[in-house]
Amino acid sequence: MPGTATAENLPRKEISSRAEAWREFRSHRSPWCIAAAIAAAVVLRVAVGDPGWHDVVAVAAMLAVYPFSEWAIHVYFLHLQPFTMAGRRVEIPTARSHRKHHERPGDLHLILLGPVEAAGLIFLVVPIVVGLGFLLATLLGAGAPIGAALTAVLTGYVLVGIYEWTHFLIHTAYRPRSRYYRSVWRSHRLHHFKNENFWHGITTTVGDRVLGTFPDQREVPRSPTARTL
Repeated sequence: MPGTATAENLPRKEISSRAEAWREFRSHRSPWCIAAAIAAAVVLRVAVGDPGWHDVVAVAAMLAVYPFSEWAIHVYFLHLQPFTMAGRRVEIPTARSHRKHHERPGDLHLILLGPVEAAGLIFLVVPIVVGLGFLLATLLGAGAPIGAALTAVLTGYVLVGIYEWTHFLIHTAYRPRSRYYRSVWRSHRLHHFKNENFWHGITTTVGDRVLGTFPDQREVPRSPTARTL
């Protein structure tokens, strides 16, 4: 059952409190990279100035889009199967590292984003999502000031930081206390230890609930490939 402590799924370094988890989390590179991106976005937003209702809309839009972005990245990039190109077997780095994470879910060193993955989210994924959103707003005749775009980018970076912390915490021995955290904790452990084809959300279950990947776990068979992908 997901959550059952066994030798193969307990983390190598036993961390049972949020304080211990936070100290360990801060010792890795990706949290600092994300924090630097957040700080840079804050400085740019303050420098541009002129806050207004567009910023509120930008934050709301990012919050609405994020659950589905998280779901799509997990499904289509992290779980992408190797494919053949020009007669050669190809496996993208993010999928390869995620497969290793499924093989050793208790290894804290395989949980956090690698440098390339963090850079991809910071410099590619978040800006593309924001750019597409503001292109759509422009085509619809709505205003799209640069300040609101920076607010959207800042919101995206904060959400990436929340993702990184939540995912790390779930894979420690710290047990849920709040109802919300208990929900995402349980779902993610089901994804790892019951069936990898469901429960793709990390910080939220909204994407799974809307897109049909949040079944009653009692009706889902245990997958023999949950640990190997």
